[in-house]
Amino acid sequence: MYTEAFMQRALAVSAQALDQPGTEPFGAVIVKNGQIVGEGFNHARAKWDPTAHGEVEAIRDACQRLESLNLSGCELYTSCEPCALCVSAMGIVGISALYYAASLEQSHAAIGALPASARPPIDTDELRREAGAPIAERRMPSQQALDREAVDILKRWAASAGT
Repeated sequence: MYTEAFMQRALAVSAQALDQPGTEPFGAVIVKNGQIVGEGFNHARAKWDPTAHGEVEAIRDACQRLESLNLSGCELYTSCEPCALCVSAMGIVGISALYYAASLEQSHAAIGALPASARPPIDTDELRREAGAPIAERRMPSQQALDREAVDILKRWAASAGT
């Protein structure tokens, strides 16, 4: 259930980027059983890591703190509507609810005055289409190779993982 104090914290985390070079004001917190268990804001430029979005950083923090890759039962509060990368990460770990402040449209309008060199080169609409499309329908050329070898490694790992 939505709690304004957690959204206020996500916005406060987002605002940290105003004073830290190499960061962007996209902040998030993860809540479990009424307690914040993870926080993060966008460090993509500072870390030279295009996946270091606020939501992903909060997921990393929560997983480390909880020593778990399963965040089922957790809620994510974020300063802006998440992109497809972040939504995918949220799905992988099992985030149960999402609360966001600015929509993608609102955030695009707010940063629209930035020069192109200062904006992330992300077309969020295209990213959404690509992320959900079967591989044969994606724009990026792809080719499958050495599948039998890869499947053999997976089978060997699966056979030993339960022991």
